[in-house]
Order: sequence, then structure tokens, then C-alpha cells
Amino acid sequence: MEHTQHNNPFLILLVDDRPENLIALEEILDKPGRSFLKAYSGNEALKLALKHEQIGLVLLDVQMPEMDGFEVARMLKLNKKTQHLSIIFVTAISKEEQFVLKGFEEGAVDYLQKPLDINVTRAKVNVFERLYHAQQKVKQSLIETELVNKQLERFVFIVSHDLKSPVATIAMLADMMLKDELIKQETELFENAQIIYSAASKLTGMIESILDYSRKSLHEQSIEAVDSFVLVKEIVQLLVLPSTVQTMIDPQLPTFNTRKIKLQQVFQNLISNAVKYNDKPNPVIEVGLHSMNNFVS
Repeated sequence: MEHTQHNNPFLILLVDDRPENLIALEEILDKPGRSFLKAYSGNEALKLALKHEQIGLVLLDVQMPEMDGFEVARMLKLNKKTQHLSIIFVTAISKEEQFVLKGFEEGAVDYLQKPLDINVTRAKVNVFERLYHAQQKVKQSLIETELVNKQLERFVFIVSHDLKSPVATIAMLADMMLKDELIKQETELFENAQIIYSAASKLTGMIESILDYSRKSLHEQSIEAVDSFVLVKEIVQLLVLPSTVQTMIDPQLPTFNTRKIKLQQVFQNLISNAVKYNDKPNPVIEVGLHSMNNFVS
């Protein structure tokens, strides 16, 4: 069967000043999963459209007293609550190009010519029904994605906030070690303390950046000039790679105008994966660039 079950019925607004036409339209289009609203004038159609946000399609007669179909369509498209509605004009007026173009200019998406061809009418409405349900799925997916993103941002904020204290403690202890006269006499121990302090300090900066990132929406996040050469060097130092791993960073790496935390995540993931999935005993990780037109890889 062509019909697919959906949680919400496909709601169609039928607009015509002649009751017999509305009855005939509903009879032609009636099938499981559909419901109908009927308006006998342009004003009534506008009121129903504002009241029922879930309307999926409007079948609108062109020739009506007081307010014709063209004017109704124009009013619907001017209102933010109803401008998304798909409108099919039902008309007995001339098929001449000037009338068809006027309908499309006022917001129509299709025409049905009176007297109605039952099969054509059903086929066109079926198409718009499938399109409506597809759009609803996309909207729901976007809502769910936004919800997941907000949950992830909240999680990142909590984790980053909780990391601040232990990292600050590590940096403090490393600083104390660097000031200790006995440790200063132990070259290797002193150098290790310097590495710990430097890594902890950089990690503190990263955590602050992540916290700032999680507090702000994408539009609020600042775009700044980021020297990717300096950034990659900092990431390599922060990762504290195994001694068997050699890194070669091209000093010609460009400066980007971008969100630093985003670029940092990209490089950190690339370098980490290069180390993790390398099967050579003494791997060499090269970070360079290849430019082509306005793109850099």
C-alpha cells in the first residue's frame, strides 16, 4: 500500500466559498492518516491557519467574494507563522500564463484546474503529503541533534570544570619542585619537573578555552588569528609523546583566522591517531602543508 503510518495525521485546509465544493474535495482526498479543516471564506482560512500550526497543505479556491485566493495566499506568506504552508490553488479561471504566474508569485506551489480530475488531484496531494512527513522528520532530527549537542556541551563544561583543580595542583607541585634547591642539583629530575609544569600550564589554558567554548554558542565564540606552527608545537609538548617518536613541524604552517579550540582539536586528534596507529619502531610524524588555490591541507 502507498500509505505509511505516521504519528500525526496529515492536516489539510480546504478553502472554498461553496460548501458543495468542500464536501466533494474532502470525499476525493479522504483516506486513513488524514484530517481536514474547512473554511468558507478567506478570513476564516486565515484564522484557521493561525490557530492550527500543524497544517500540512492548503487547497485554496481562487474565486471567492470579499477576499480572493490570491489575497489569502499573500497574507499567509506575509505571516511568519504561516509562510511555510504549501498552497495549491483550485481554480476555474483561465490557464493563461499570466494567471498561473500570478498564483506562483503569491506563493502557490501548484495548480488544480476545475473541473477536478480525481486521479490527478489525489496524486498531487499524495506527493505533498510525503514531502510534509519528510520535512517533519528532518525537523525532528534537528531538534534531537540540538538536544544532544546541548547535553554534550554541558558534559564538557562539567568535566572541564572538575579538571581545573587537580591540574592546578599538579602545576603548583611542579613549581614547588622547580624552586627546590636539591631538585635543581638533579638535572634529569629538574628537567622532568619543567616538563610537568609546562604541560600542566598549557593544559590549564586548554581547560579554560574549553570552558569558554562550552559557555558560548557558535556565534558567540571569538574568531582570532591562530599561528598553526606555534599551536602544533604546543600540542606536541602537551601530549608528551614517547621518546621513540620524532616530530617534524613545517615552520611555514600558516596563520588562520578561526576558532582556536576547534583547530586545536583537529591537530590534537590527527597527531594522537598518528602515534596510536603507527606500527614502526621509530616513527616520524611530519606536520606540513599543501596549498591549492584557496585551500590548505
